Amino acid sequence: MRYACAAFLMERPTMDILSQFSAALADRVAGAAASVVALRLDERPRAGILWRPDVVVASEQTVGQCDSVCVVQDGVEVGAKLAGRDPGTNVAVFRLETPLSGVLPPPAEAPRVGSLAAILGADDRGAATGRLAIVHAVGPEWHAMAGGRIDTLIRLDARLGADEGGPVLDAAGGLLGMSASGPHRRVLVIPTATIARVVDPILEHGRVARGWLGVGLEPVALSEKSVPAAGQRRGAMVLNVASGAPADAAGVLAGDILLEMDGRKFGHRRPLSLFMGPERIGQTVTLRLLRAGEPRTIALTIAARPGG
Repeated sequence: MRYACAAFLMERPTMDILSQFSAALADRVAGAAASVVALRLDERPRAGILWRPDVVVASEQTVGQCDSVCVVQDGVEVGAKLAGRDPGTNVAVFRLETPLSGVLPPPAEAPRVGSLAAILGADDRGAATGRLAIVHAVGPEWHAMAGGRIDTLIRLDARLGADEGGPVLDAAGGLLGMSASGPHRRVLVIPTATIARVVDPILEHGRVARGWLGVGLEPVALSEKSVPAAGQRRGAMVLNVASGAPADAAGVLAGDILLEMDGRKFGHRRPLSLFMGPERIGQTVTLRLLRAGEPRTIALTIAARPGG
């Protein structure tokens, strides 16, 4: 009995610390609850973030092709129209017919691997739900396969359901960003900085414009005969050229093999779209290519991709 009492007294401080931490984390979630909304699309609500009183941000891949939704915040229902979407960063933006009240949490500090995070969602009444996660990996900026630049890699050890698209908080209550389901069902965070960068262009134009050459490409291995002239073993064959596109205006032809663009080699696994961000629009670049086995250099000006 004496040993049992001693063990209990030793465990008591640890239990108090855990209890205090649990209460503090619950307070953080409660403080951010007003920034979470539910989007009623079908029988299952989707989570969203009240980015501004009249603007809701959600995961683009979860909202489908809808152009209007019912947004619910703690039982209050408001209609919303789709302002636009950006598959490259997985951000969809809705404009509310009537503003809602709520304050977006402040941006979080850069997370550390092993730190805790809270994934917030919303039930069908728009009341906040919570899920605990651990930051599994952190890395530098990366490019999604759809071409969007994501400012920081943040991967969580967690799972997602209808709460995808809701805010993710750090232990201090700062906003890490929006939860998203990535390849192989990995849980990612679209960082706050990335969302902030694309929201206004989407509200203004309905999309985020990205650069475009107007060519269809296929990676190819060069023949041994072509390697000396090309100076490399791989390139990208032009399968087609869109009429009126920058490549068309510059004289690029189907059958050309593109070798480099401003020193960046073609023919590797990373698609050209990864290097066609909004900042490239209007820039003049130099293409090095092979035509009928002969090297050529062509200059062209990158344009905005039509409709996206």
